[in-house]
Formats: sequence, structure tokens, C-alpha cells
Amino acid sequence: MLKHLFVVFFITLATNSYAQQLPSSKSDSTKITQDSIKKTEFLKHIGNGYLPFHYFNLDLRYLIKFNQYEGLRSGLGGVTNDRFSEHYRIDGYTVYGFKDKAFKYKIGGGFRINQGTDTWVNLAYVDDLQETGSSKFLTDKRFFTFFEPRLLNIDLFHRHITKSVSIQHKISNHLLSETQFAVSKIDPTYNYTYLLDNKSYTTFDLSTAKMSLQWSPFSTYKIINEDVKEIKSGYPKFTLQLTQGFKSVFGSDFNFSKIDFRTIQQFNYKNGSSTNITLVAGTVGGDAPITHLYHAYPNNITKETILQRFSVAGLNSFETMYFNEFFSDKFSTLQLKHSFKPFNISDHFKPQLVLISRYAVGDMNSISRHQGIEFNTLDKLYSESGFEINKLLFGFGLSFAYRYGGYHLPKLEDNIAFKFTFNISL
Repeated sequence: MLKHLFVVFFITLATNSYAQQLPSSKSDSTKITQDSIKKTEFLKHIGNGYLPFHYFNLDLRYLIKFNQYEGLRSGLGGVTNDRFSEHYRIDGYTVYGFKDKAFKYKIGGGFRINQGTDTWVNLAYVDDLQETGSSKFLTDKRFFTFFEPRLLNIDLFHRHITKSVSIQHKISNHLLSETQFAVSKIDPTYNYTYLLDNKSYTTFDLSTAKMSLQWSPFSTYKIINEDVKEIKSGYPKFTLQLTQGFKSVFGSDFNFSKIDFRTIQQFNYKNGSSTNITLVAGTVGGDAPITHLYHAYPNNITKETILQRFSVAGLNSFETMYFNEFFSDKFSTLQLKHSFKPFNISDHFKPQLVLISRYAVGDMNSISRHQGIEFNTLDKLYSESGFEINKLLFGFGLSFAYRYGGYHLPKLEDNIAFKFTFNISL
């Protein structure tokens, strides 16, 4: 718990220091305007996860993190910016886990082949960890938050060495795409064996092709300084990703197909409140190890008492679902959030009440193939509801969630999750 608080406190200090950098006061109004523009651009970079330098933007995602396997994870990373070149870029990072005593890194780069469609060809070599059961959309890779709450509690990772080539292409202002071919060597960091055709796999090689599409049909765009910028985020938004694993291609062990889908709808009301609905679904067919299945976003530590499980609530996770409790090869989740208008108690104290309900359902074929790890399936409806009171003090708040329905547990307190929240915006 103290480790969690230390990490959050460090990030709070860092983000406050960035946000509080003000332009120097000048008598000349033109200079003040220029300084204001520079400050806005600076905060925009920070909000996107970068600290800008002359030719290079430092990536804030790699400075400091914490999880149960690596302990404290710290390093440096970044990418060259337009001052370096508008046609080429180099990116990478190096991090070190103080608990597992291991370095991880990425070396990558890309070149633009069409400016009008923002088409880039990217190459990358990655040696790092990935959470088992996680599924990421290629078009989400620039999503950034100063603090990733779930990461603190994750302990189930697999190590992968991945070589990839990808093409990102803007089909239209409303439709973005990225296609990737990758070859990976997978090594679970936990006891796991995948049984297939009378053969046991404790490590495996995969060759995969992915295509990801992100469609925002109701967003509004405008040309600013010769670049197309999104000036109003419209809803609903849709993301679709197709993955195909190829057996025997570059030594790949398995053949499988995977489809991931997400849609987000948000209603903003005149009184300052809003309702957010997020639907996520996925299915895997063929022969896929547990590393490439689904875990349904759990965020509860396996401890005996409520206070021992007190940690940080996630942004879109099931707070009462225990880590590694469920895995599925097909699943869907529905999350409903209603955020009331912040209480205007004072200029610096505006807490906000958020009501939340989450549901998940799933299934798995051939459970017996997955050896060395115990888990349940989601063939019954998983339900939890609760609330958050955010921004009580320095971005901190509190959350409460209760588990009920098909997976309600016999012991009352095992169904309860009481945690703190952390929200900060620039």
C-alpha cells in the first residue's frame, strides 16, 4: 500500500510542476500572446504524454511505473519530432525492473510515404513484458494517462521479443487504420503449459497479422496550420481489430483468428453531467495460448480483508473481479457511467459523483489445454455496481463497488471493493 501511495504522490508532484509553469510576465502584449501560445503547446505535449525538447520529445510513459512483477519500473524513452524531420522518425525506450532485475527495451523508427493521408511505414524491435490476457488496439497506442491504476496490481506477465513492420494510414479524417505483421517469441513468467496435439508448449513462437480500424463518424475536424485537427470529439466511436496467427510461417507454432470490437457512446447534458456507455467484445478461434485470450479487465487483489485489498480504482476495470480469476476465448463487457455535474463548493474544491455499473459474460472451449494456472469462465453474467466521489483532494477520491448476480461470493466482504481514485487534468 505504501508503494502505491509513493508512486501516486511522485506522479502528482511531477504533473503539478509541469502544469504550474507560467510564461514570464512581459510588458509587450505580443510577447505575452506568444508566451501564452507556447504554454498552450507545452501543456498539449504534456497532455499527450511528451516533454518536448528541440529535436526530441521525451515520452513520460517510461519515467516511472510500478507493478507486482517488476516492482518499480523506471527508464527513459522518446521519439524525434518534426524539427528533426517531417519525413523520418526514430523512437525507442529502455526501462529497468528493480524487482525482476531485468532490462526491457524497444528500438524503432518510421518514414512517411504520404503527408496528405499521414501514411507511415514503421519498424520496431521490442523486448518487454505484456500482461497476459490483455488485448490492445493498434490505433490506441498514443492513448496516455499520467497514472495507470490497474498497473499497480498486475502480476501475470509474459515476456515477448517481437519484430514488427506496420503501416498506419488515414483513410479519411473520420477513419484511421493500422496494419501490422509481427513475429514474436513468447515466454510466460509464470508456470504455464499449453497442450496441443499431444505436445506441451511452455514457450512458443507466433507470427501474426493485424488490421485495426478506428471510426469516428461524428467528430468535427478543421485545418489548422496545414494539419487536420479534431476540434470536437463526436460519439459514438467504433474500433475494430482483426488478428490472424499463421502456423509454420517463420516458425510459428499456432494458427488462430481473433476479432476485437469496441464502441463508445457519450451523452453530454446542458447541466454539466454526462453518461458514458462502453461496449467491448472479442472472440478467438483456433489454437491460441492463454497469453492471447481475454481476462475482462480485473482490478482486485487476492487478499482476505477489504482493507488489505484497498488500492487504486481503474478507469475502465472491474473493481470486484480478482486478478487471474477469469479467462475467456470469447467475451463481452458493458460499462455504464453517469457523471453528475461537479459540486461547486469553492473555486478549488469541486468533487464529482459518478454512478457505475459493469457487466461481463464469456466462455472458453478446451479449458483442459491450459495447464499450470487455475481460472473460471464467465458463462454466467458477472455484475457489479457502485459509485465514485472524485477530486476530493489533489485529484484523489474514493470508490465503492459491490459484486452481485451469477458470481456473487458466499462471504459478504469478498464482494466489496473500497478504493481510492486518482484523476488529474491539465
